[in-house]
Amino acid sequence: MKKIIVIAGPTTSGKTALSIKLAQHFQGEIINADSVQIYQKFDIGSAKVTLEEQNNIKHHLLNVISPKDCYNIYDFQKDVRKIIPQIDVPFLVGGSGLYIKAALFDYEFEGKVLPKNYLDEKFDIKQLLQAVKEKDPHLVLDENNPHRIISAYQHLNQSKLRSDKQGKNTPLFDFLVIYLDIKRKILKQRIVLRLEQMLEKGFIEEVKILIKDYPQTHFNIIGYREIKLFLEEQITLEEAKRLIISKTFKYAKRQKTWFKHQIKPLFVIDALSDDLENQAINIIEKFLKKESN
Repeated sequence: MKKIIVIAGPTTSGKTALSIKLAQHFQGEIINADSVQIYQKFDIGSAKVTLEEQNNIKHHLLNVISPKDCYNIYDFQKDVRKIIPQIDVPFLVGGSGLYIKAALFDYEFEGKVLPKNYLDEKFDIKQLLQAVKEKDPHLVLDENNPHRIISAYQHLNQSKLRSDKQGKNTPLFDFLVIYLDIKRKILKQRIVLRLEQMLEKGFIEEVKILIKDYPQTHFNIIGYREIKLFLEEQITLEEAKRLIISKTFKYAKRQKTWFKHQIKPLFVIDALSDDLENQAINIIEKFLKKESN
């Protein structure tokens, strides 16, 4: 069975920096599993790794989708499963738990087509859009394109784990998941610091350009949504910052809970440990030496 290494953790945990060092050490390649970093132009607010920071390590599914297009978990699943077998030592890196699980497990999408009168019978477009937001809060979607909304709704609601039907999870790969953990107080401090750094780098200007160039795109993403509200003069910058910090912190807590319950086995490492890299290398070396099932 193909081996794959997953580096996960909350925002500001150092997933990107560690994964690049590990990919260098093991001569691997990185597959992005962050649902926002897949998109072009969403750079500063998503803390996307720069070309310089990539340090000549090949990255997949990073910065590849136009903001005017819709890319959901179904698209990611198809793409990532084509890529993984082509890499000798693949590293799947990100905090989007559902995307990671869709890559690792026997996730089944049932291709049923909704009847033409489905909207008339059950929902209008606004209701479908709201349902999609709740299912996939980071999905970038043109809210004025009914076909895109219906397609996203179909994929998100007609997908299920085939293993759920059987009563157990069925992995497609022999995987190792390393989760970088941070104490809550320190996590909050790092979120505040990162936001200030983003603003200094031009986060507000980035959102301005996105609104101008892609006015139909729905910014249902933490950070981008609040800055957009600020630019529309619905809230002050201080209010936007408070909302971003609060929502990011809550999202990070949900991420940790999700991984603890949904992914097993899970190797948890202190993200601020002095020998973080060595710990990770030792765990990965043992994993790679172990015979697959």
